[in-house]
Amino acid sequence: QVQLVESGGGLVQAGGSLRLSCAASGRTFISFAMGWFRQAPGNEREFVAAITWSGATTHYADSVKGRFTISGTNAKNTVYLQMNSLKPEDTAVYYCAATRSTYIYAARRYEYWGQGTQVTVSS
Repeated sequence: QVQLVESGGGLVQAGGSLRLSCAASGRTFISFAMGWFRQAPGNEREFVAAITWSGATTHYADSVKGRFTISGTNAKNTVYLQMNSLKPEDTAVYYCAATRSTYIYAARRYEYWGQGTQVTVSS
């Protein structure tokens, strides 16, 4: 069984920064990409960012481009999300996920999920 564990969420004022971490444990698995999604109350889970291990390319939602940076290491199945210039609309539960699919933008394509970590940005 594969487990993804997130950490690093919390409460921050608008304009502040947070760094989320996600580490995989359990049986060995090979993923094409790892990503971050978020879900605010009453909203669907939405794509935030992803990193593909082939070429280490990164992908971002338009709403976070220039403010968030995803990084990670394939060998350790570890991924990070550096979030700067946070806004109240970034408030959500953030989920780490891993996929073997090449279509990285859809949550349904991800096989493994973490339990989520709350990020709250106050105005």
